This record gives sequence, C-alpha cells and structure tokens, in this order.
Amino acid sequence: MSPQELEYAFTPVLEDIENRSQVAERFIDRNLYQIYVATLWSNVVMNPSEVGLTEDQLPDLHDLLNQRMASVLGKGAGLHSCFSFINSKVGERAMADASLTQTHKELLLYFASMILDPEGHKRWMEEVSDSSS
Repeated sequence: MSPQELEYAFTPVLEDIENRSQVAERFIDRNLYQIYVATLWSNVVMNPSEVGLTEDQLPDLHDLLNQRMASVLGKGAGLHSCFSFINSKVGERAMADASLTQTHKELLLYFASMILDPEGHKRWMEEVSDSSS
C-alpha cells in the first residue's frame, strides 16, 4: 500500500477519532484524542494484517499518524509524545476518566514502555521470559 493509499484507508478512522474527541465544534479533548490514537497504533502494530498492512508498511502509518496528530494537536505532537502522555500521571487520570478496562490500560502502558524505553523494555521482557522458564 502506497502512502497515498494508506492515507485514503485511514482517513475515515482518523476523522472518527477527531469527531469522538470533540467537546465543542472546534475544540478537541486532547487527552481523549491521544488515548484513541494510542489505541489505534497499538492495535495495528499487534496485528497489521488485520487492517491489510504488512510490517514493512508500519513506518508509513507511523509518519501519517504523526502528521495528523501535529495538525490536530499542534507542532511537536506525535506518537512519541502521545505515549509519553499515556505514561504520565495526567494520562493515568485520563484513562480512568475514559473508563478504560484494566486490559486496555495495560496494553497502552506496554506500548508506552516499548516506545519510550526500548532498551529497558527489552531487558524487562528478557527478565519476564527468564522467570517463566
């Protein structure tokens, strides 16, 4: 899928996320928006074939999401800042306010760990693997 086809395929989902995050005609609940985008990214990365992608196409989707987030939330917004938010106290409160299930919160925090500290995440996963052996 080309970047243009990817944009065409994901535009309805991204518009839905924006609509669901609106609190007034021109105002976005930034916290809720970031939860939705983090959820989208996590689910696609876990199973890209479910949405018709290959793993090789994930970088293009990553770029598309970063561009879209910057246009909605402002310069500097992107998946990294989104997962930094998820991993913060404010993000923790936002996830509670959004009534996310424990499994959903754990999924987002797991991805935050991978994105924000890939080396630490790798060591942690090795420890978990070693302790279960």
